[in-house]
Amino acid sequence: MPRINYWNPEDEKFWNAEGKKHAKRNLWISVPSLMLAFIVWQIWSVVAIRLNDIGFSFTDEQLFTLAAVPGLVGATLRFVYTFAVGSIGGKNWTVISTAVLAIPAIGIGFAVQNPDTPFSIMLLLAALCGLGGGNFSSSSANISFFFPKNEKGTALGINGGLGNMGVSVVQFVTPLIVTTGAFAFAGKGQVLANGQEVWLQNAAFIWVIPIVIMTLLAYFKMDNVPGAKQSVADQFVIVKRKHTWIMTVLYIATFGSFIGYSAAFPLLLKSQFPEYISLAFLGALVAAAARPVGGWLADKFGGAKVTAIVFVVMTIGAFGVIYFLNLKQFAGFLASFLVLFLASGIGSGSTFQMIPNIFIPKEAAPVIGFSAAFAAYGSFLIPKLFGWSVETTGSYVTAFYFFIGFYVIAFALNYFYYQRKTAEDKQLVKQAG
Repeated sequence: MPRINYWNPEDEKFWNAEGKKHAKRNLWISVPSLMLAFIVWQIWSVVAIRLNDIGFSFTDEQLFTLAAVPGLVGATLRFVYTFAVGSIGGKNWTVISTAVLAIPAIGIGFAVQNPDTPFSIMLLLAALCGLGGGNFSSSSANISFFFPKNEKGTALGINGGLGNMGVSVVQFVTPLIVTTGAFAFAGKGQVLANGQEVWLQNAAFIWVIPIVIMTLLAYFKMDNVPGAKQSVADQFVIVKRKHTWIMTVLYIATFGSFIGYSAAFPLLLKSQFPEYISLAFLGALVAAAARPVGGWLADKFGGAKVTAIVFVVMTIGAFGVIYFLNLKQFAGFLASFLVLFLASGIGSGSTFQMIPNIFIPKEAAPVIGFSAAFAAYGSFLIPKLFGWSVETTGSYVTAFYFFIGFYVIAFALNYFYYQRKTAEDKQLVKQAG
């Protein structure tokens, strides 16, 4: 690919003549690359629930830990990934961060074939899956450079939403792919207690070839944006900005909920309604599909307004889950949880739309990555909170009261700083929606 020497998406003539085609090409390579990252990141949410069925003997706490640890590592890596785009270039980092996903995919494929594999090895492989969790920050920061301000919400929504779809893809594909030996690239099948043969290694091996393909596509077809590079010190100025931290709280409440619920939902379903475990993928699918809609709604009506409605709906959804969980009524439980997923997906898109309208472009990119890093801890904290809740109170309900309290705080912050007419910075309110 010829090197791009000039980039200014706000220049309408440049954008229509040349910029748009480059931006769209990079976006449509970024999306499947990010989807693979989410697949690897969340693979333990579906592998963990099958381990004991094939001969492992891990406790519930250990299984929840395996589902949660990729979230802890991925969230931490996002702080590094956030500044990588500005340091070495978006294309360069996409190639590197996609290629390394093959390491945990291959490792898991071999480890699950031996029930004597110690928990420590499984924990290490779960931690390596955190490599996939870091990609969102760098991918979002990179795409934010490509599009003009009035299209950033939609572009970031598409990149994040379709990328997030990797969670539902892995949760939908895994139960199907492990039941056939056709894709068993290495190793024998495992026999369940009912005599059925499965190939759990397929859950990991199946993604190796797509990872190789997307690594090559990123190398040959993506671009480094001129002028996007800046030192870590220059980018790190965002931690001094008050609104960096406020937007981080809002994004934790939205995306943190989405990714945390996605990691915990399959285990929660297996515990409470095991006969419906095949529907575990629905939550992540709804949330991921809703994210581009959230970005579009925010572009049209204003990010702060959409985000405010989101927090109200999430609170209602959480109360609904509590109510139907106490009744052990599945239909109401699923409907309420899907409302939570839907709202968290829309809110993930609307909060990301707010950031480029609050900060100048060179600060908006690292703020996007920085807030995403903190929000990713939801994939660790929410499964762990569910584990703590059932361990100490015998019910998952207690955890939802914590979530409701956080949504109320987030709603108040959004209203005070970005929505009300008499907010401290009227220009900021006008720009943010």
